[in-house]
Amino acid sequence: MEEDDFDFDSDGGFDDEYSEEDRKAMEKLYEDTLTEITEKELISGTVVGITDREVIVNIGFKSDGLVSLSEFRDMPDLKAGDEVQVYIEEQENANGQLVLSRRKAKIVKAWESIQGALDNDEVIEGFVKRRTKGGLIVDVYGVEAFLPGSQIDVKPIRDFDVFVGKSMEVKVVKINYTNDNVVVSHKVLIEKDLEEQKAEILNNLEKGQVLEGVIKNMTNFGVFIDLGGVDGLLHITDISWGRINHPEEVLSLDEKVNVVVLDFDDNKQRISLGMKQLTDHPWDSLDKDIDVGSNVKGKIVNVADYGAFLEIIPGVEGLIHVSEMSWSQHLRNPSDFINVGDEIEAVVLTIDRDERKMSVGIKQLTEDPWTKQDVLTKYAVGTEHKGTVRNLTNFGLFIELEEGIDGLVHVSDLSWTKKIKHPSEFVKVSDELEVKVMELDVENRRLALSHKHLEENPWDTFETVFTKGSTHKCTVTSVTDKTATVELPYGLEGQVMTKNLKKEDGTTASEGETLEFKVLEFSKDDKRIVLSHTSIWDKDAEQPKAASTKKAATGGGGGKKGNTLDKINKEVEKSTLGDLDALSALKDKMEDAGKSSPKKTTKAKAKKEEEK
Repeated sequence: MEEDDFDFDSDGGFDDEYSEEDRKAMEKLYEDTLTEITEKELISGTVVGITDREVIVNIGFKSDGLVSLSEFRDMPDLKAGDEVQVYIEEQENANGQLVLSRRKAKIVKAWESIQGALDNDEVIEGFVKRRTKGGLIVDVYGVEAFLPGSQIDVKPIRDFDVFVGKSMEVKVVKINYTNDNVVVSHKVLIEKDLEEQKAEILNNLEKGQVLEGVIKNMTNFGVFIDLGGVDGLLHITDISWGRINHPEEVLSLDEKVNVVVLDFDDNKQRISLGMKQLTDHPWDSLDKDIDVGSNVKGKIVNVADYGAFLEIIPGVEGLIHVSEMSWSQHLRNPSDFINVGDEIEAVVLTIDRDERKMSVGIKQLTEDPWTKQDVLTKYAVGTEHKGTVRNLTNFGLFIELEEGIDGLVHVSDLSWTKKIKHPSEFVKVSDELEVKVMELDVENRRLALSHKHLEENPWDTFETVFTKGSTHKCTVTSVTDKTATVELPYGLEGQVMTKNLKKEDGTTASEGETLEFKVLEFSKDDKRIVLSHTSIWDKDAEQPKAASTKKAATGGGGGKKGNTLDKINKEVEKSTLGDLDALSALKDKMEDAGKSSPKKTTKAKAKKEEEK
């Protein structure tokens, strides 16, 4: 080799082949062939090699990066030269290798796509993976998004499982990066499509218009019908001409029905619908021969406090007022007579086809007891009957002798001997009581009854037993400042002035003591007996006035008084042997007097009849 072949500089080295300017240009060209990268960013690369465990990717860096082959499972046909997106985890690890990740690249790309879909209001496709509480889990770009049940469709969805395993178009409505949470909606897509349809329906809406809809919800008061983006209410009373208790009896969810627009507000936000109005009213087809007095058959569809409704045909009902259920004057609960579902016969009382109203009765199927031919003889004055107590008042009680025949027993006609302030002291409702007819007024449907007149007036006899000056053993039952009450034989009560309770030892008789008392005054008309204990031992105390001869004579009686005494004796609760002996002797004396003085006996009987 000749020396000229080499160009040495004066220092014996090679002359520079490139100038400084050329060197900088060459360095720039070299740097441009390399890519400036930053960790934690997404970048595109080219597959340059595939091993059993890794994929070698060239991203234009000074060294190639390695990605685990498992991250390319979704790309079974991967080969050298394919372009892929990767995520830079590390520029250089401990081994000096560039570390890349395709899995993280897919996640970052997915979130970018999701954010872009939200920003641009884009429709994207998702895959329903499974159902969860309250909705569905949808795979969107590899990210699990939540689709609430309320956002699946415009109508309520009752079975979420039918969507699992299927693709569905959705829109992103919310992103929460803190919790990596994405919320999507399918409903908004449907609503958008329905907006035009809804606007068209509302613009053309008018009363009487017939529309087709789908039942979307049912309540006990009606159903909500989807008219195509617009909801209307079909009230339960507008479903059928007949009476129904719940819409589910005749309708079902998701059923297509034809309805007519009944009314709507100015803003057309509330639409009232009807279905029964599409058919003729049942009143128009009601048999023309049905009129007042006609017998009709039907089924009880409702029972209220005031009566019941009889459905003759679906949509035609008659009211049976509780007063038309029984001839009884005592109104009871309608459920005592009939129940819902009963099929009965009734008589038409009133009918108004224009107003579509009818009243019917069931008591008219039987004869009015007050119009029966035997009522005058059956309940003649003096006849005795047994009835049921139906009502108590301050002045007496009402007793039902048979259905529809009631009578009044005045409180004063309950007992000859007891002073009864209220009927409840003597009897209670539903008790049976024997009575005697005192007065009959068929025209006004009134009966005056008496219980005490089943027996003779014992006061006629008491007048001969408790004569003025007679003494009797009595028990003090109550004491007040001025008077005391004592119980005489035969259950009678007597009055004693407090001063006349003074005993011989100077003390005053107290409640519960039994002592001898003298009769000071006896009034048969007032049913009053005044007595005194002090008069027994103190001759200066108040004494009875001598009985007149006339009253003594009147006191004599016939054998009937003896019968009255016999009845009273059976009911005596407190009496002494001495009283009974004296009464027996008096009875014999009365019988002898009756035989010797028939005229006087007749007068006594006449007087007694007048008192009755």
